[in-house]
Amino acid sequence: MDNSAEISYTATAADQGRRLDVVLAGALNISRSRITALVRDGLVSGPPGKKLKTSYPVAAGDTFSLPRPDPTPRSSTLLPQQIPLEIVYEDEHLLVVNKPPGMVVHPAPGHRSGTLANAVAAHCNRNSDNRLDPMRPGIVHRLDKDTSGLLVVAKTFEAHEHLAAQIKRHSASRIYLALTLGHWAEPEGTIEAPLGRSRRDRKKMAVAGEGGRRATTLYRVIESFPAAELVEATLRTGRTHQIRVHFTHRGHPVLGDPDYGGRAKALGGMAPGFRGLLKQALEMLPRQALHAHRLSFEHPSSREKLDFSVPVPQDFQRVLELLRRLAGTTESIEQDKQ
Repeated sequence: MDNSAEISYTATAADQGRRLDVVLAGALNISRSRITALVRDGLVSGPPGKKLKTSYPVAAGDTFSLPRPDPTPRSSTLLPQQIPLEIVYEDEHLLVVNKPPGMVVHPAPGHRSGTLANAVAAHCNRNSDNRLDPMRPGIVHRLDKDTSGLLVVAKTFEAHEHLAAQIKRHSASRIYLALTLGHWAEPEGTIEAPLGRSRRDRKKMAVAGEGGRRATTLYRVIESFPAAELVEATLRTGRTHQIRVHFTHRGHPVLGDPDYGGRAKALGGMAPGFRGLLKQALEMLPRQALHAHRLSFEHPSSREKLDFSVPVPQDFQRVLELLRRLAGTTESIEQDKQ
């Protein structure tokens, strides 16, 4: 590699034990996604004999070399768009938003605009910390396009690092509400099943054996109906499509889920007396009935415990009302009960 095209960094005592991607992004003013790509391609060199990963724990005195970044600002590739946001909380460090169903969180192939990231870029008027990933400014965690509910977005690199660490060590709490098909044998429990890419369809996830990543979901049945149940799910890990795959694995797909057995397949496997009910519910709900209902975490600056909750959106609520009418009950969701 041409030395003129390289940039180097020697870790300090303050970097001891921190992740490689976090250290290099902060020290060199390069986005973490760019650091990740360079590490993946073997373009970051470090201490002799060490195999580098983004999660490599840096030691004071370690020296790393990598290609000098393109001087063209990459943040110009994200188009700020004036898209309405339902902001639940905001200060100079972060904002908490209630994402509607149908909104993609950050740009990806096929979704270069109209995302939450585009809306955040406009809302922050490009004044967010330039050490944040320019294509995902401050995005700490994701929700699927058709999953609604709470997300926290960092405005500074320090806030992002602190919030991401809370999610990694599970001190931040994320609780979802889901309408699931059938009736659970146990009213509450824990699902532990490793997840990986499906061998049949690489766009989907599946319970995997060897090579799968550890995944844990806690569930609790809140309300029962003739053909479905309202379930509270708490994440202990945050894998892609985790709740949807885990619930299908246990034989209870999320109602309306087009990828994991919650739509057409659900009707075929349901008792004849319930098919009409489910067909009506699916006509009212063109997506999976999954909602990020509650989010709690420690504020990255004040260290105050913050706790937020939002009700399910109208399409989800209409299906709930239908199921309650047919079940002869008007019982409300225990949304604030943990």
